Amino acid sequence: MRFFPLFSWIKSYSSVDLKDDFTAGLTVGIMLIPQGMAYAMIAGLPPVYGLYAALFPQIVYAFMGTSRQLAVGPVAMDSLLVAAGLGALSLSDPSEYIALAVFLAFFMGLFQLLLGVLKLGFLVNFLSKPVISGFTSAAAIIIGMSQVNHLLGINIPRSNKIHELFSFLIELGPQTHLPTVAISVLGVVFLFFFKKYFPKLPAALLLVLLATLLVVQFNGEELGIALVKEVPGGLPSLLLPSATPEQIYALIPLALTLSLIAFMEAISVAKAIEEKEKKNELNANQELIALGTSNIVGAFFQAYPTTGGFSRTAVNYEAGAKSGIAALFSALVVGLTLLFFTSFFYFLPTAVLGAIIVVAVVKLIDVNYPKYLWKNNRQEFYILLFTFAITLFIGIKEGILLGVFVALLHMVYQNTRPHIAVLGRIKDTHYFKNVSRFSEDVVTFPGVLILRFDGQLFFGNQGYFKEKVTALMEAQDQKLKHLVIAAAGINSIDASALQMLSLFIEELNQKGVKVYWTGLIGPLRDRFHKVGILDQFEELYVFSSLEAAVNAIAGTAPSELEKSIATQRNKT
Repeated sequence: MRFFPLFSWIKSYSSVDLKDDFTAGLTVGIMLIPQGMAYAMIAGLPPVYGLYAALFPQIVYAFMGTSRQLAVGPVAMDSLLVAAGLGALSLSDPSEYIALAVFLAFFMGLFQLLLGVLKLGFLVNFLSKPVISGFTSAAAIIIGMSQVNHLLGINIPRSNKIHELFSFLIELGPQTHLPTVAISVLGVVFLFFFKKYFPKLPAALLLVLLATLLVVQFNGEELGIALVKEVPGGLPSLLLPSATPEQIYALIPLALTLSLIAFMEAISVAKAIEEKEKKNELNANQELIALGTSNIVGAFFQAYPTTGGFSRTAVNYEAGAKSGIAALFSALVVGLTLLFFTSFFYFLPTAVLGAIIVVAVVKLIDVNYPKYLWKNNRQEFYILLFTFAITLFIGIKEGILLGVFVALLHMVYQNTRPHIAVLGRIKDTHYFKNVSRFSEDVVTFPGVLILRFDGQLFFGNQGYFKEKVTALMEAQDQKLKHLVIAAAGINSIDASALQMLSLFIEELNQKGVKVYWTGLIGPLRDRFHKVGILDQFEELYVFSSLEAAVNAIAGTAPSELEKSIATQRNKT
């Protein structure tokens, strides 16, 4: 039951659940047919491979996934990554391109399975929201632009760089095919209209049927309208994914990137549904295992990389899906289509599939989150902007990888310069607060400096700690006799920082400064004892609270200081 959660749900499964799952599965299956074909085009594959990718992966996930509503299959983002990665290999043979797209599903599935078995699901946390937002918005624009050739009826060379696509568009724009443009515009308007006024109807499928009938009625092929034409019928055959050692080596970065991006997409939409359901069944590591196995099994049946889709999952949930059984009904719809109805797609205009893609990716462009960051966090806004620009102008893989690198660099920089506050006691209380925030309400004591360090102390910020503390000590008006460090915010101290502290405390003792530590957590007190810092110095003290440290200073301080502290203590 741990590896096949469906068997734990099935115990309480009812006929009402079956009815809801049938309705949801039928709805998603109908939606998946035109979507899958369109997304295969983004990946640079024949449309039928979108149907292959919509078949076995969702069957496997139905048994192994921990989300009851996640709809697995081809998605726009992964399709674009496939096109970008394989396009960089300069493959001239279409059959080799298809074979590597299938092998890529197998390869990324292995990565996901390995990450899940090793319980490394937390790695997705390194994909910060600014990076994902910038990457997703840029990728959505590139996906939309990549469909211009289908929407305008012109042959634009494949590219994943926005400036190159615009350059090709300007050069080849005069060759625009007007009947194709008419179909594209009407298709986009049709989809937006139904999305707004009839959101529950399968607008994409209706558009496919209507456009096909119109092309047949008005002899669209003779007008020069590009059609899908021959779609192979029958279920995909069982084939062993294969690639040369050189190709495997070249695909490693792409497969790893895809495995994390695909997992992030799936887990984020699954979490959103889980919050609505007010349940807590999602297991990140089991999700990796389920998605990885889905891609591995799918690759043996000619599927290219898949994951949980945002729009289909939302439709699945809204249609009332109760379990993975809904996915089995969706797969049945796709399977029946492959067996009996592929001939109906011969007269389907590729412009219609392009319109479906454009409408689907528009919602991926997020303008509200960048506005929010601009107002509230400029540093993260610049990370988002950097990721967005690199993805648009340099490349898809480069955008996500460099975005993650810059975000991690920003995190490391922040950790090397934690906040340090000078504390004083709030008048007539036993509370100690930042003097810069409560300047009129706090009392400081002559000859005493109380500091709070808000972060871990490690090799990366040990120099900053000593430099900052020394500067604050030198800024005191009176000769310093007592340094109190409020350590409640320090959750770890590494070996390098401990050595620095030992030398620094010795230096302070030689200058006649006593050092006091307060609020040390248990593990840090243990480390202090273990390395012998507490036994090494006579003028080093550890107290449970700032109040206790200040009271101890009052008992050993010169009369004027003792009076000042005692007065505050008596008022409290």
